[in-house]
Amino acid sequence: MDGQTSFPLGPSSLTEALYESVRKRIVNGEIAPGEKLTEIRIAGEYSVARPTAKACLERLTALGLLRRSTHKTAVVPKLDEDDIRDLYFSRETVERAAVATLARTATVPPEAVRAQAAMKAAAGDTAANGAFASQVEADIAFHSALVAAVGSRRLSRMHEVILGEVHLTMGQFQAHRTTHPMNVVHEHDDILKAIGDGDPEQAQRLLAHHLDQAQGRLLSQLHRERSEEAPA
Repeated sequence: MDGQTSFPLGPSSLTEALYESVRKRIVNGEIAPGEKLTEIRIAGEYSVARPTAKACLERLTALGLLRRSTHKTAVVPKLDEDDIRDLYFSRETVERAAVATLARTATVPPEAVRAQAAMKAAAGDTAANGAFASQVEADIAFHSALVAAVGSRRLSRMHEVILGEVHLTMGQFQAHRTTHPMNVVHEHDDILKAIGDGDPEQAQRLLAHHLDQAQGRLLSQLHRERSEEAPA
């Protein structure tokens, strides 16, 4: 189409590649809160068939990255304070269960260790382009690995839905930028140590503290944005 930007897709599965590309654009704020996404738009921007675009939008909606009421166009949501508190209540419930289960057998997931290494590398290279995005991706991968290592499909499925919205808040509020990236890294290290030490109570306590800090940063940024938008 004349004057229309074309977004190339990688060599992986077309549907998966499309989903990853659109997801990243939403999380990074390129597709802003309140912006509408239609099958026609996605099909045109990526030169894919409408059924492929539809499947992508349905997956993004299922994970909370888009919202759509009956017979309405999908829209990128902007979570409010009640959404964030409910989101982190749900997240803590799932992740506390995961770290306690792992700690009972002192099981430190290799995938979590690899994600932590990636986050350390990104945190130590703050001058690099894309370092922030890499930190966020590694953070999500770390928490996903903890839950996946439990081996419960249902727990992982619940967590996937929760993390979709968590990822959205990270991109929209950029809350990771309000603390030194190594602070999050150190909190992750402490959680892994408690798991490796076989201490379920300590693992849960450290995990709860970590998530409380993350929620606090999000709420502070939300309140800051509201005060800046308020009329003088």
